[in-house]
Amino acid sequence: MRSPERDPMALALAAARAAGEVGDVPVGAVLLGPDGRLLAVAGNRVERRRDPTAHAELLVLRAGGRRLGTPRLVGCDLWVTLEPCPMCAHAIALARIRRLYFGAFDPKGGGVEHGPRIFAHATARHRPEVYGGLGERAAAELLRRFFAARRS
Repeated sequence: MRSPERDPMALALAAARAAGEVGDVPVGAVLLGPDGRLLAVAGNRVERRRDPTAHAELLVLRAGGRRLGTPRLVGCDLWVTLEPCPMCAHAIALARIRRLYFGAFDPKGGGVEHGPRIFAHATARHRPEVYGGLGERAAAELLRRFFAARRS
C-alpha cells in the first residue's frame, strides 16, 4: 500500500479539498510521468481564475506539458477525483494520456462513462486505459458536502 504522500488519489483528494475550501468545486487531479514521478497536482480554479476552462485536469495537463516540453504526454497517467467532463476527456485524448484513474462517476456531466463517452467514438484520436470508481466514496462525499453547504 502506498503512503498518503505517495498515493496519487490521496494527493488528488487533498487538492480537491483545498479547491473546495476557497469556493471552487472540489475536484483534484494528479499527473504522473512515465516513470511514476509526480509532474503536477491541481484543484479546480474556475472561480478563482474566473476561467471556465480551469478544471483540475486541464491545469495538470498544461503543467505536465510545460514540465516535459511537449503537448503529448505519452506514457503519463492521470488521477482525478471526478469523472472528467467532455472538454477534459477530449483534452486527455489529445494529450495521449496512457491511463486515466478517476474517483466518483458523474452521470450528469461526465464525458467518459456517461454523456458523450468521448473515448468510445471512432473519431477519438487516442483512448487511454480507464479505471473508474477509485476513491469513489471519499470523492463523492466531498462533492455532496460542498453542494449541500451551498443549498442551505
